[in-house]
Amino acid sequence: MSKIFDKHKAAALAGASFALGTFMLPVASATYASAADAAHVTTAASGGPSVAAVVEADKPAVVTITSTMKGSADDNAGNNEMDEQFRQFFEHQGIPLPQQQQKQKGRQNAVALGSGFIIASDGVIVTNNHVIDKATSIKVTLDDGTELPAKLVGADPKSDLAVLKVESDRKLPVIEWGDSDKLKLGEQIVAIGNPFGIGTTVTAGIVSARGRDLHSGPYDDFIQIDAPINHGNSGGPLVDLEGKVVGINTAIYSPNGGSVGVGFAIPSDQAKVIVAKLQKNGSIDHGFLGVNIQPVTKDVAEAIGLSKPEGALVSNVNDDTPAAKAGLKSGDIVTAVGDNVIRTPKDLSRFVADLSPGDKETLSVWRNGKAKNIEVTIGANDDGIQKASVGDNEVQGPSIGIGLANLTPAAREQLKLGKDVVGAVVASVNPDKPAAEAGIREGDVILSVNNKSVANAAEAKNAVAEAGKTGRKSVLLQIEREGTVSFIAVPFSA
Repeated sequence: MSKIFDKHKAAALAGASFALGTFMLPVASATYASAADAAHVTTAASGGPSVAAVVEADKPAVVTITSTMKGSADDNAGNNEMDEQFRQFFEHQGIPLPQQQQKQKGRQNAVALGSGFIIASDGVIVTNNHVIDKATSIKVTLDDGTELPAKLVGADPKSDLAVLKVESDRKLPVIEWGDSDKLKLGEQIVAIGNPFGIGTTVTAGIVSARGRDLHSGPYDDFIQIDAPINHGNSGGPLVDLEGKVVGINTAIYSPNGGSVGVGFAIPSDQAKVIVAKLQKNGSIDHGFLGVNIQPVTKDVAEAIGLSKPEGALVSNVNDDTPAAKAGLKSGDIVTAVGDNVIRTPKDLSRFVADLSPGDKETLSVWRNGKAKNIEVTIGANDDGIQKASVGDNEVQGPSIGIGLANLTPAAREQLKLGKDVVGAVVASVNPDKPAAEAGIREGDVILSVNNKSVANAAEAKNAVAEAGKTGRKSVLLQIEREGTVSFIAVPFSA
């Protein structure tokens, strides 16, 4: 079965006529020039282009990122491969290679390896969110071997981007943002990163495709490259022949665990906007509408009188959502959000995600053969799982370390649950508590506690609390995860 690896991966290109190996260039002590200031691509002896000038200018600004996470090595190792093609692309974030797991103080800590690049001389670094997600500590290794502790400035799981900051007694080398919108199919690009922790490695190739949607979120618009992409390159830069960043290497498609030349990078024009917001605010509150949408085919357009097969067809409006409150209906075709024309469902997802909760926007829709404007107040995107506040649905008494939430319609949709599934959603897991060690994850649905069915978060909370009061050393949870029902015994902690 074809599989996709979504952690610690990067895109790199291997050209048919040449390949560039690891470059161990010295780090200059004076001011670093960007590749844009270096001479344009030189000509190799063979008459083809050379990327030597690009590498010389950019490599000093590429860093290795090592993240340490508390957790079970066995649990993490089991999630290195996805069992279904392109399934839940960014779900299990920050999963290390088995050989990178270390035992410390009698328990196993997971060590995740990734790459990143410096965009400001005072130590601002860009990488993938999945490289640092759930990290208890982050270390950055510069190209000259200098190791520096890093602070997380901000992260956004939906775009899989994160910003770090390191402190140094000198100005650090930087790479400039490029214009990914100008990339054309067949253009040459260069990837720099640290695959498998063997050292900074440079590979080159071409742009294979644009606009790839891997169904991982509203920002799917990946650049596909013919790359030997491997663990450890995630978050490294994809640069053009002027040495400017046109993408951030993120994922590979692989049927066998190794690179087969199909890699994906986040476009720079998308990334730099999100990075700027993370630098300013530390996080991003994405907008939420509350609809299921699908493409408008030629047949659909002809049937409803649209002149072009464009827009987003609303197949379902979820209850108690901004869309429902605004009056959107199943069968509406959304053709614009404000001044932004909607040509595909992906356009609608992206424009709504870019809005902030509380924003008021005008949706242009096609309904019953006529154009109509609908005013909507954008909601907060909490992924359909409203996390319980402390003192409400967080389990009290003998602690197992979970926060619970009710199964809302949006949560059912996100978790792909049938209407017959009844229980409580695990909205948060404390990594230092027994539930995490037992293998409980966010998104698990608790069906019963000690063989007693629970209908909501309050019942689950009370059942766990009652079990603790009886003096039992553990509680038996029946959970549903990705369509599979199982039992997990979770010990109590004091």
